[in-house]
Amino acid sequence: MPATLRIGVDIGGTFTDLILLDDLGTVFQIGKVLTTPADPAGAVVEGVRDLLEAAGAAARDVSAVVHGTTLLTNALIERKGARTALITTRGFRDALEIAREHRYDMYDLFIERPAPLVPRYLRYELGERVLEDGTVEAAPDPEEVRRLVETLRREHIDAVAVCFLHSYRAPAHEQAVGRLIRTAAPEWACALSHEVVPEIREYERTSTTAANVYIQGLAARYLRRLEERLEGMGIGGPLFIMQSTGGICSVETASRFPIRVVESGPAAGALAAAHHGALAGRPDLLAFDMGGTTAKACLVEGGEPLTAPEFEVARVYRFKRGSGLPIKVPAIEMIEIGAGGGSVARVSSLGLLTVGPDSAGADPGPACYGRGGTEPAVTDADLVLGYLDPEFFLGGRLRLDREAARRAIEERVAGPLGLDPVQAAWGIHQVVNENMASAVRVHAVERGKDIRRFPLFAFGGAGPVHAHRVARILRCSTVVCPLGAGVASAMGFLVAPLVFDFVRTLPAGVESIDWTAVRAAVGEMEQEGRRILSTTVAGDQIGFRRWADMRYRGQGHEIRVPLPQVPLGPGAEAALRDAFERAYAGIYGHTAPDVAVDVVSWRVAAHGPKPTLRLPAEAGGPAASDSGDPSAALKTRRPAYLPERSGFAEVPVYDRYRLAPGHEFAGPAIVEERESTVVVGPDARARIDNWLNLVIEDTGRAAPGAS
Repeated sequence: MPATLRIGVDIGGTFTDLILLDDLGTVFQIGKVLTTPADPAGAVVEGVRDLLEAAGAAARDVSAVVHGTTLLTNALIERKGARTALITTRGFRDALEIAREHRYDMYDLFIERPAPLVPRYLRYELGERVLEDGTVEAAPDPEEVRRLVETLRREHIDAVAVCFLHSYRAPAHEQAVGRLIRTAAPEWACALSHEVVPEIREYERTSTTAANVYIQGLAARYLRRLEERLEGMGIGGPLFIMQSTGGICSVETASRFPIRVVESGPAAGALAAAHHGALAGRPDLLAFDMGGTTAKACLVEGGEPLTAPEFEVARVYRFKRGSGLPIKVPAIEMIEIGAGGGSVARVSSLGLLTVGPDSAGADPGPACYGRGGTEPAVTDADLVLGYLDPEFFLGGRLRLDREAARRAIEERVAGPLGLDPVQAAWGIHQVVNENMASAVRVHAVERGKDIRRFPLFAFGGAGPVHAHRVARILRCSTVVCPLGAGVASAMGFLVAPLVFDFVRTLPAGVESIDWTAVRAAVGEMEQEGRRILSTTVAGDQIGFRRWADMRYRGQGHEIRVPLPQVPLGPGAEAALRDAFERAYAGIYGHTAPDVAVDVVSWRVAAHGPKPTLRLPAEAGGPAASDSGDPSAALKTRRPAYLPERSGFAEVPVYDRYRLAPGHEFAGPAIVEERESTVVVGPDARARIDNWLNLVIEDTGRAAPGAS
């Protein structure tokens, strides 16, 4: 085996997905194991061991493992982080609780707000003050800090967040207090807001800094333990961690700034979609990832996933924007829906069929898993409808109990609604499709995008089962399913470069920018980026991307604008405004030419080279078919429910691994691989392209509803 083997590992709520590739495309091994919530590293080690054994590879030949996990997200949601204190400027102790004074649901009389990670009795004030322009009004008293440290000892805290007003402009006070705390109590985790998120807006900055230090100890322990277990297996290469932006970083960086990796798993899926789309000449895609617990959707435009300057965690209502804790770090922008293979179906008190957002998870899982689950889930419905083979789930490693699935649906859904189990199963299947399509449509409209022009790129264990129907509801005429769709997110880890993001707030009108200060700030960020990446990346391979956060004067929020390719200095004002108006029109469809424009912050992303990744098709995969006849890949035929045929009909079932470029067939059909199943509906044609993607073209009328 060559010494260029790399492994991607994605820990989800139900399954842990893995993929083993080499740079030449000659090794392509995928795996999926049940997640072990009590010990997430256990599933990683088990999956890596299985991968290496299946590929006949030695652990010493692995040059890198790239990992993403929901562990840190879950710690924030479940409040299982460190006992944390906050030190802030006198008078701002309650900023964390006052928040934005925003009601995320105007008509909910019993609205709940997310409780701060730091309770009020652990929030402390110091007599220091820096003005908005960076002028020092009052410096912190070292003796007051020492007394405060003793108070914190008596409270048995484990972590401290320090967030002073306007420290993004003048960080000296935070630095001084941080030194005193780290000297007096080196065992505590300590985070300074100007290091975590040096941006304007004290509430978001404080929330992000508190969240970072709240999970810092957990992240460091978990990553160190995982690193040790991989080394114990003989893995010779380093462990890298996926960031929410789609770049990767070292264990050291992730341990210091764990808040940057909270959305690591979803980011990898978007990267995988962008990579496949670029190969196949489809730079614009809707990445649709439906796993066991949730479905995620992300728009990829021009070969790049859309990004957002912040996101939310630990929502009171998981899928309601504004009900969570704001995290002011960049992330790939996506919508998450409580719709996965494990999403539970039930009849509401109003007699309506609902699906999700709660999930049966991995333990006990859907009723058909035979692990003690009694509530019907989406996977149970798909099994009853004939879309899944009970003997080939996970390649036969997990046998599904069709009768248990039917019984759960009959008892919990069909009986109360007066339906037979098949009708109820179809209702579950279509309700979850409608839920996903509705969320995706709103997500696209909010970003000014016409979803109909985006092919739907479907992956995840359940995504290809539902993709054709979801695409019809959205009026997307093309669905693309990659080889290894069930673990495609894990592939995204292997196409991500090393990246680190920086930001500096320097508010000014475009007409009055202090270019000397801007050049100094950008140069400082680039210098810091080189320092961080130089331990892993050669200096001549480090590159930079630059943006400005801009808005029309008087607006409350900014948009991110790529900086024009002109020198940053006098004379660049017109090009900067033009870049802003192009970005603004792309989102909102119009501009306001007579309104002044402000720049709030400047951003730099330092990045290494994008890893080389060749798919099996590039390395001489299955021989292309001259005739287009896929009959050699036909496994069997089985009944599957088709509402267009008013019931069950015999449909061909194809072996995904025997389909070659050029093969074509008409729907309805089912295509099986070990980790996922593709359902091709009637009025559709499927073909295998040169990159081993299964491309489904809807030849019928792409209309919403049950069709």
